[in-house]
Amino acid sequence: MINLEKIYKDAGAFLEGHFLLSSGKHSKYYLQSAKVLEDSKTAELLARELASSIKKSGIKIDLVCSPALGGVLAGYELARALGVRFIFAERVDGKMTIRRGFEVKKDEKVLICEDIITTGGSALEAGSEVERLGGCIVAFAALANRGFCKRVGSEKPSTPTCKLPNDVPFFALGDFEFDIYEPDNCPLCKDGSIAYKPGSRGN
Repeated sequence: MINLEKIYKDAGAFLEGHFLLSSGKHSKYYLQSAKVLEDSKTAELLARELASSIKKSGIKIDLVCSPALGGVLAGYELARALGVRFIFAERVDGKMTIRRGFEVKKDEKVLICEDIITTGGSALEAGSEVERLGGCIVAFAALANRGFCKRVGSEKPSTPTCKLPNDVPFFALGDFEFDIYEPDNCPLCKDGSIAYKPGSRGN
């Protein structure tokens, strides 16, 4: 059994500060999965562990699709561990789109993979594009779950902010649960700190 939190901390990927998240909300912590996945051996280890739990479920998967950019490395490694094809979706004019010659065959069984699932919004958008092209979403997966969505193997229920469908299984290696604040109710802001978007300071 892997210690996901230790892996993130050892890689310098569990950041502490005052972060502006893609959702527009604020947090004291941020997970930078790219720092974990830059080590190819670690990426392979995590993907094999995730693939193992997916295989045990008996779900048939033909294809893994990830939302770019964050999910691409995790998705590729997971597809390799599962022995299936990999594609990715990317935003074009604000809309998640599958292009670059990638195809989704009719009724192809697709798993949507992210590096981290918070509410699942991007994963759901990628899944909608896959379905528009004729594919069938059979599962969602991520290296880490921020705790808003119920994952396979956990008794913790989904919160109202989770956007993933309840009737499709969600696999993850572990949970990271920490507070997220609305900008007008952020204690870090009230202490005079200024939130910054991860990546804007070399992170």
